[in-house]
Amino acid sequence: MAEIGIGILGGGYMGKAHAVAMSAVGAVFNTALRPRLEMVCASSLASAEKYRDAFGFNRAAANWQELVEDPRVEAIVIASPQSTHRDIAEAAFSWNKPVLCEKPMGASLEDSEAMVAAAENSGCVNMVAYNYIRTPASQYARKLIADGVIGNITWFRGEHTEDFFADPMAPASWRTDGDANGTMGDLAPHMINAALALVGPVRSVMAEIERVHENRPGGKVTNDDHGQMMTRFENGAMGHMYFSRIATGRKMGYAYEITGTKGAIRFDQEDQNALWLYLMDDKEADRGFRKILTGPAHPDYLPFCQGPGHGTGYQDQIIIEAKDFLEAIHSGASIWPTFRDGLAVKHIVEAAMESSRTKSWQPLKST
Repeated sequence: MAEIGIGILGGGYMGKAHAVAMSAVGAVFNTALRPRLEMVCASSLASAEKYRDAFGFNRAAANWQELVEDPRVEAIVIASPQSTHRDIAEAAFSWNKPVLCEKPMGASLEDSEAMVAAAENSGCVNMVAYNYIRTPASQYARKLIADGVIGNITWFRGEHTEDFFADPMAPASWRTDGDANGTMGDLAPHMINAALALVGPVRSVMAEIERVHENRPGGKVTNDDHGQMMTRFENGAMGHMYFSRIATGRKMGYAYEITGTKGAIRFDQEDQNALWLYLMDDKEADRGFRKILTGPAHPDYLPFCQGPGHGTGYQDQIIIEAKDFLEAIHSGASIWPTFRDGLAVKHIVEAAMESSRTKSWQPLKST
């Protein structure tokens, strides 16, 4: 086993999640590369020192350039605000260092395209942190679809709905300012990524995007609260997706339904250790959706637990993500979703925004 020095940009919610994942992944998955928490950087040296002490890093950095250029930092995790992603990624690739970047990949389409170019020109391993699609249940759904168990897909319905801004008196914050922080920049990318993983490329979209609460205590809201879009996939399937941060009662409404010519699949992240499967070839008396509890027979479950139905949680998704990143570095080949896959998500978000402005179907360009 070889050590690899990890540098994490950002020590907040996601920075902590990645630090915990890198601390645990070697023991959970017996990875060939064993992470060493080498350096953390935050908005100030004082904050970075606090995170260094709390999470077990060797050192703290006063600025991101110091972290990226340090020779003992051999791989980079970007968990800082979207506005910083492009500069950090470009610098990391110039130093030939692999990068795992939180979503959304870039603060703008231009940033995302530049990040893809930098990644591919460098030849370095690159990956976007879409963790929800990595649950054992959703990985199994992908396998069922790839194996043709539910036949040709004809319909997809997906949503990412939460209610953290359902209360109109919730105060304004960084989340209420700027397109990258609105629902289409924050929540939509997760379900769009799921749609691409489960069904395939999108051909065109027709969307409506709205700001429901124009003002909140402390400031004016400048971004969107919810949005919906019809989709037509390249394989001919129809689809619909809905995204909301004001969906009263929904806490983690990352959910999808997939209809095929031989069966159907349902999943809801609020019950993330279960997948619902319907098969047309069951006997008529037995035909109906069956609940499948995830267990050791499903992807990436056994390293966490030997008991079926005991379940995995949110942090485990990040650990699975860390395992994939380390395996990519060890093999020298990027693992899905790469920066180019992240760019495909960004193109769909931009097409949806344009569709909402023009009230028209928007075609998707090839990425």
